[in-house]
Formats: sequence, structure tokens, C-alpha cells
Amino acid sequence: MADSLDTLSLLHASGASVFINPTAGHGRAKAYRTQVQEYFRSLQIPVQIKINGSPGELESTVREAVSQGQRVLFAMGGDGTFQALANASFGADVLLGILPVGGGNDFAKALGIPSNWQKALAAMPSYVPRRVDLARAHTADGKTRLYAGGGGIGLDAEATRHATGAFRRLPGRVRYVAAALRALQEYLPRRVRVEFPEAGIQPVEADCLLTCALNTPTYGGGLRIAPNARVDDALLNVALVEPLGTLGVLSLLPRLLATGELRTSRIRRWQAKRVRLIANRHCLFHGDGEILGPAPVEIEVVPRAVRLLAPPAG
Repeated sequence: MADSLDTLSLLHASGASVFINPTAGHGRAKAYRTQVQEYFRSLQIPVQIKINGSPGELESTVREAVSQGQRVLFAMGGDGTFQALANASFGADVLLGILPVGGGNDFAKALGIPSNWQKALAAMPSYVPRRVDLARAHTADGKTRLYAGGGGIGLDAEATRHATGAFRRLPGRVRYVAAALRALQEYLPRRVRVEFPEAGIQPVEADCLLTCALNTPTYGGGLRIAPNARVDDALLNVALVEPLGTLGVLSLLPRLLATGELRTSRIRRWQAKRVRLIANRHCLFHGDGEILGPAPVEIEVVPRAVRLLAPPAG
């Protein structure tokens, strides 16, 4: 698919398919279908809207769309919805897009896409195709999965089930912080060994609150764990947060809730193309808030993995 055409010309030539996660936006995403259709039609762009009941169904629908020759594919939901779109279309000659409706939207924010889906859609004609990185996790159960923003083991993975359960209706960052506080009540720190194959960095072994590998500066709805991360630098940003204790976590809450910044001397950071995380007991690894499988887990960056409509870099 030629990059030399402007965005509207590409869309006029190819049409668009929008894959809606009906549970996104506290269940409101499905109701936006008509508005999305009307916007594309106002630009005389053919559009197909597909509403999917589960990530597995979404991926099956995406694969079918690609096999039928559809080449411009939008995820309408959060980071998990985009993850499903990226996995289903990886390796195909397609152009992806994001209409953010989810609770986190950290990948969209890293690309400069507005967090409000109407604003993102209105700005779309000014976007350009960009090659961006993804992360790929190989979990201990033999599964391999791409993710877009952040993934980890420890408290954040434990908090995932609360964020998608009891706290799912809370907004953005508040939801993830509340879920983490709930998980903290029963969380026991893991001892984790962090290895850097091919990077020349000595392995590290330490007790941790969480250990994560990020492609974006933030995850969990704006928690700024890796401020120097970029989605197009062919690097992962690895962070290990040592145990802080309940009082230590509570002392960080005002800044976390206000700005998402995690300011503590108990965090260590590295950059690498590949990292391996090994825990001293059973734990699960999540990517973009979706449980991907058990540790040990090896994560690698996939440079220029997908072409995506976004504001120009910089």
C-alpha cells in the first residue's frame, strides 16, 4: 500500500473497516456506531463497521477482513482492542488506526492521538502512515503474543483482574490505581531475575513490587513508568520497582493520581532490545492489561512492526 498518497486519498481508494469493542467506554462504544458511519460517509469514504463480542471474535473478524482485501483497519476501544487488531493483522499489507474509547489508551497517547475518539476521528485527515514498534512476549506456556504499550509481572498483573472487574467503571488512571491498591492488600513481593540477552547488561535479581517492559512512556491509564520510552526507537524500556510497603505506596498516591508520575528512588530502569523475567514462584504476565501467560517470560521489541495512522512524529 503506497505511503505517497495522502490519508484521504488512501481511504477513498481502500475504504475503511472499524472494529468496535462493545465493552469499551463503559459499554458505550457500540452506541457510537452511527456517528462513525456518518463521519466516514461525509468524507465519501466507504466504511464497514464490525462489532465483536470478544477478543477472539474480533481477531477472527479481522483475519477475515484482511483475506477479503480490506486494507485500512481501525480499532475502536482501548489498548487491548488495538492489541487484538495488531495480532490478527500482523504481517499483512495493511494500515491500522485507533479510535480511543478504552480506559487506558496509553499507546494512542504515545502516538499523539487525542484520547477523545471524536477528536481523534476529526483529526484523522491530518494523520500520516507511520512505522512503529510493538513488543512481543513469549510466555512459559509456549504462547507468543504482541502487545503495544506496557506489560509486566507483579502487582500490576495482579491488579488486572480488579481493573477489569470491580473497578471497571472508574475512569482511566483512577481505575488502575484503585485496582493496584486492592491487589496490594494480598500481594506478596516476588523475587525476580531480570536478564538481558545480547545487551551486555549484567543480570539483576531483586525483590520487586512489579517489573515491566514498556514500548510507551506510560501504562495503566497514564502511569508514567518509562518517561524516556518512544514507540519508534527499536528499544524496550525495562523498569523494576522494589517493594515500597503500604505506607510507601500511599505516600506516592497524590502525585500518581494528579500526573501519573512515579517518583521514588526504589525504581531501576534499563533499555534493551530483549529482556527475560524469571520469578521465584508462579506469576502471570500481562500486556496492555490482558493476561498473556505465565512467567518465565521473554519480551523482545519488534521494530517497525506495523504501519499506523497517527500525527507526524515529533
